[in-house]
Amino acid sequence: MNLLVLTATDGSYNSIRPEAEIYISLLKFGYDITVMTEEDSAYASRFKEHGIRVIDTHYKKKISPGTIANIRDTIKKYDIDIVYATNSKSISNAVIACIGTKVKLVTYRGTTGGLYRHDPSSYLNALNPRVDGVICVSEAVSKHVKKQIFNKSKKVETIYKGHEVSWYNAKPINLEEFGTNQNNFNIAFVANVRPHKGLIYLLRAAYELAKFENIHIILIGENISQEPYISEIKNCGMQERIHLTGFRSDAPQIIASCSVLVQASTRKEGLPRVILEALAANVPVIASAIEGNSEIIEDGFNGFIVPIKDADAIAKKIMELYNSPQKLQEFSKNCAYTIENKMSHKTTVEKFNKFFNSILNDAK
Repeated sequence: MNLLVLTATDGSYNSIRPEAEIYISLLKFGYDITVMTEEDSAYASRFKEHGIRVIDTHYKKKISPGTIANIRDTIKKYDIDIVYATNSKSISNAVIACIGTKVKLVTYRGTTGGLYRHDPSSYLNALNPRVDGVICVSEAVSKHVKKQIFNKSKKVETIYKGHEVSWYNAKPINLEEFGTNQNNFNIAFVANVRPHKGLIYLLRAAYELAKFENIHIILIGENISQEPYISEIKNCGMQERIHLTGFRSDAPQIIASCSVLVQASTRKEGLPRVILEALAANVPVIASAIEGNSEIIEDGFNGFIVPIKDADAIAKKIMELYNSPQKLQEFSKNCAYTIENKMSHKTTVEKFNKFFNSILNDAK
């Protein structure tokens, strides 16, 4: 099978890895793979090392005549069977490029919401009739997509973006550079912060946590040093124990050094990568009850599910794990089980192969 992948790989190595390794693993099924992506990106050299063809491409516009022409030329030159487009700009260009060709077009969907029948832009995405299949990162996303599509013969499939525990087998880092250490009970929070990421609810939970002198909170990501977060940090009673790191490419290693991860999003999450990174590092997660989170975190097994926008519930569950080292250790042991079974990379690749073959078989 000749597969053309349209994707952006200009993020950090760890953030790209779960997706990029899918294409490398598909080679064992006999695929000939071409990836149109940034040639100077973190994963381009690894693709080339494994014999994957890389065509330098930067997705800057939703409709780019040059990009569309390059996609069409590549489809013809390498006799492509399936085009797989993974982000909004690559999808919109692929939709136009594939018109008039026999190639099958599959798109990726990673978030709930944002795809609606009444929104014209959705017809440059998964709702376009030219799209033959949609791979969704979670059941919550699949459910949303299926509600919006008109053509019920369009294949919509949930395939978790699997991980491997070995990818995160690096030693936990020394937390002293942030003002804490491994002897403390350290809580990690990771996000490029926007209101729906729910940071405000963790900071409000901090008012209840302030009485525990060895509880520290490590906030990893951008856009945290602004209101209303700065005021909450100053007023919560544990300002000196809340540490802002800014963007960090070693976020998985920081998470691995912590006792627990809090993921407090209020909406728009498919399958949060940060939760998978935490589980792979044997770090339990306290997650809000949005649909995507509930597919990964089993309440009372590898973490806790708490009501959305409920700071008191977050504080309560943190204190429960703080006061019960035995339960924390039990949850930690169960984290790797989730990755190695339900969320394994091997299972992901097998499902991708099965889905791509089903798309082609339908055409015969």
